Amino acid sequence: MMSVAEGTGHYLDTALQLAKEFAKTAIERDERGGTAKAERDLLRKSGLLSLIIPKSLGGLGKDWKAVLQITRELAKVDGSLAHLFGYHFLCLTSVHLFGSPQQKEKYYKETAENNLFWGNTYNPLDESLLVKREGDQLKLIGKKSFCSGAKDSDRLLISAKSPNQDRPVIAVIPTNRTGIIINDDWDSFGQRQTDSGTVVFQDVLLKEEEILNFYEQEPESFFPTIRTHTAQTILVHVLLGIAEGAFEEAKNYTKNITRPWLTSKVDQATSDPYTIRQYGDLYVQLKAAAALAQDASNALQEAWDKERALTEQERGECGIIIATAKVATAKAALEVTSRMFEVMGARATLGKYRFDRFWRNVRTHTLHDPIEYKIRDIGEWALNGKLPEITPYS
Repeated sequence: MMSVAEGTGHYLDTALQLAKEFAKTAIERDERGGTAKAERDLLRKSGLLSLIIPKSLGGLGKDWKAVLQITRELAKVDGSLAHLFGYHFLCLTSVHLFGSPQQKEKYYKETAENNLFWGNTYNPLDESLLVKREGDQLKLIGKKSFCSGAKDSDRLLISAKSPNQDRPVIAVIPTNRTGIIINDDWDSFGQRQTDSGTVVFQDVLLKEEEILNFYEQEPESFFPTIRTHTAQTILVHVLLGIAEGAFEEAKNYTKNITRPWLTSKVDQATSDPYTIRQYGDLYVQLKAAAALAQDASNALQEAWDKERALTEQERGECGIIIATAKVATAKAALEVTSRMFEVMGARATLGKYRFDRFWRNVRTHTLHDPIEYKIRDIGEWALNGKLPEITPYS
């Protein structure tokens, strides 16, 4: 296995080789669910977990475009691992958005040096986790839901409700700290190995230096709010990759296994005009989604490059570009992963193929963030020039 950490491979070559490895067990792992421990360790060993960390801090010095490119490639074979890979960087770079320069340096360095995997217990819609002061110590008490990648992680990004302030407390803590219980209760029909279940905190110590509150010194800055845009763009590329992977699987099946319909008057399925039309239609949808995803990637990187100089207008326009990509990609992915069966035939539904995993993964993601509200925001912008409200999803 090539490793960028050992200087034996280009980051994209390494990612493509990993994707080939993940593809070998994707069907079996989808059926099993649970934690993809061996595959997560391969990601650690690859060195790719430091992809976006500056070279001066021990990383590879790449940008969000590189992260999103790899996320898309991994999603072609495994939507769960692509999700975990992208969210690792979402959690890691939250230190840059919310923390001090010193905290960023500390966490980036230790991540690069030790190939640390970050997990998510940030879920802003779940306010069940509380911060309480007991004497001279802060304690975390409660739980968080939809904690993607928490299991087998090394660091957790958390958000918790405090009785003393309106804003959530955002912090980074070691996953193995006493009192943290990561439940094996993720049982969705899709994204089976994201470990997006609940994490319980039983009087977990929270140190003052772990709290990311530097951003509060600049309450007018819009830079911290692009965490939303970052998460959305990651998911755009997860959805796009899943759809592209489904398309390739369907094409391979049609070419090699599908039989022509008895009244089609053709010798092979690839000559059926109705099948050809279906592929043409799906191809157009995929290419349109891919172009919009590229726009989203470019817009996100430009927003990150502006950092604290980012204006409200720039932030809003970036959000519209990303929302447009999200709508188009979600629609295309649902179409491709459903209609793929129409061009493959009845035998493609056999359990040994688990082709339905592509649809299940897409459907699971799209339900977490209804595109109708994105279409509303886009319409308000297109017609009335109104920027989207700043929320955890827009």
